[in-house]
Amino acid sequence: MHRVMSSSQMSFLSAVLCFACLHPILCQNCSDNCKTCGGIEKDQCLQCHTGFTLHDNMCVDIDECGTELGNCPYNTYCLNNHGSFECRGCDKACTGCMGGGAAHCKKCAVGYRSSGMRCLDIDECSEEVLACPGLNVFCVNTEGSYQCQCAEGYTRKDSTCERNQPEAGEERGLFDDIQEDEIKVLQQMFFGVVLCVLATLMAKGDLVFTSIFMGAVAAMAGYWLSDKIDRVMDTLIRGR
Repeated sequence: MHRVMSSSQMSFLSAVLCFACLHPILCQNCSDNCKTCGGIEKDQCLQCHTGFTLHDNMCVDIDECGTELGNCPYNTYCLNNHGSFECRGCDKACTGCMGGGAAHCKKCAVGYRSSGMRCLDIDECSEEVLACPGLNVFCVNTEGSYQCQCAEGYTRKDSTCERNQPEAGEERGLFDDIQEDEIKVLQQMFFGVVLCVLATLMAKGDLVFTSIFMGAVAAMAGYWLSDKIDRVMDTLIRGR
């Protein structure tokens, strides 16, 4: 005696057979970027992974930088990559940018100026008059700024550069306190005296000693005036 299957049993059997037929298709390896597919080819995608969109049965990358999804913080720019995006910092020459490098600045940062579609560093040391005022100090240009550094043998104290004091017990040489500008004055004095001596050797009698004396006095007066002028100029510079 044959038993007739009920309608519910027939429906269940049909579902099992349908799943068995579709399972090899749904479980096979899909192409890259496809979450589900109807085959292994790229144009047989049914559903895409996050960061991709379905177009003509193919999963193509979404350019988040061209949508509201790629909203990056201030002074950064959006860079699209495979299936996602990232926010990268602008070049230090920029204040706001549309891409990497100094050629994609929206505006140049402080210490830079626009030149040939790029933001280039300003050399304050060569363009500003007395960028580092005072004696025994020199200007060093840096990226986007500059620094005032003391000359060798000097240390900054407040707003001036003072000569380093020798350590306790260290013997000081005879000419340790002579500065570079003083050496130049002494050289001028020496050559002045030598010239006077040479000039007076051609003279006769007491004129020789008189000329040498006058030359020495003139050299000393020149040194004194030079020192006073340097002090006045230094005072004027610091008062600016």
